[in-house]
Amino acid sequence: MAKVIQVLVVDDSTFMRKSLSTMLTSDPRIAIAGLARNGEEAIQQVKALKPDVVTMDVEMPGMNGIEAVRRIMAEFPVPIVMVSSLTTEGANDTLKALEYGAVDFIPKQLDGVATNIVEIERELVAKIVGASQATGKLAIRRSSSPMAAIAKPAGGALSAHSISVTRGNRLVAIGCSTGGPQALMEILPMLPADFPAGIVIVQHMPKSFTKPFAERMNQICPLEVKEAADGDEVKAGRVLIAPGGMQFRVKKKSITVNVVSLSPNYEKHLHAPAADIMLQSVAALYGERGIGIILTGMGHDGLEGMKAIKASKGRTIAQDEKTCIVYGMPKAVVEAGCADKVVPLPHIIGEVLNMV
Repeated sequence: MAKVIQVLVVDDSTFMRKSLSTMLTSDPRIAIAGLARNGEEAIQQVKALKPDVVTMDVEMPGMNGIEAVRRIMAEFPVPIVMVSSLTTEGANDTLKALEYGAVDFIPKQLDGVATNIVEIERELVAKIVGASQATGKLAIRRSSSPMAAIAKPAGGALSAHSISVTRGNRLVAIGCSTGGPQALMEILPMLPADFPAGIVIVQHMPKSFTKPFAERMNQICPLEVKEAADGDEVKAGRVLIAPGGMQFRVKKKSITVNVVSLSPNYEKHLHAPAADIMLQSVAALYGERGIGIILTGMGHDGLEGMKAIKASKGRTIAQDEKTCIVYGMPKAVVEAGCADKVVPLPHIIGEVLNMV
């Protein structure tokens, strides 16, 4: 029988502590290890109880959740899921917590109709179970220096642009979920400023999070990074992040110009944006000039898209199990035989530079 996941719930609101505890214990795989009202208590409880996962509120009196995450990840690494408000400020705070080592986040929206509550409970349980899989990988990620370990492509003196001139216009398409923001923060800054291909990204996030995330990435990446708008040109040197709540495709505008096409989630896909839908559009438009990459995440979104990239003679890369926070999405791709390369996160940019 699988070990029950012990969760520490941290929130200054009695209502939230009770609500989260009730939702979590509705699943027999989860038990409540303890409760804490602020960051100081959270650190003490993590040290004393050694929980498998922590849910962490952001705004609390005394030590807030962001500082608590920083301290906990430095001293007693444990998977932490942030409980965040769906505001721009909440998004920025949550992104900061992810940079400090939190593995995921859930929206703090427990009011509403019963169907919403059921959906929130399902998502909360799934994220706690997913986060529990990260145990044992956090210290490895914290102590490694991925920036120093980038695998340089052969002939590193050659610029990325000159390598690609004879190969035609390529597009790199990346799909990720849990652990994805941290993974992207590690690898996108490693791209050369003259990177010769466009990049499109689906990261599972609420709509209020994708713009602040793109702005944060734009600060640390040598390329232009922006939240995609309908009609944006897909071009070399630009990274377009799919906005939350919409489906993202690439389409032809003219002989030389391809653009972004955004639409509501008419397909009722589990995810909006969905990596599958984005990757399938890349396969259809770019064929052998498409490069599909699946990074860390729960579930199997991206599998059908990677099959399409592979069938159209494009190239495919999956992040390896050891460096994934959650080895779900890449595992599905690898087990289906759809990955040309299965590599550690720090080596992915080197592989991409060899392909463009």
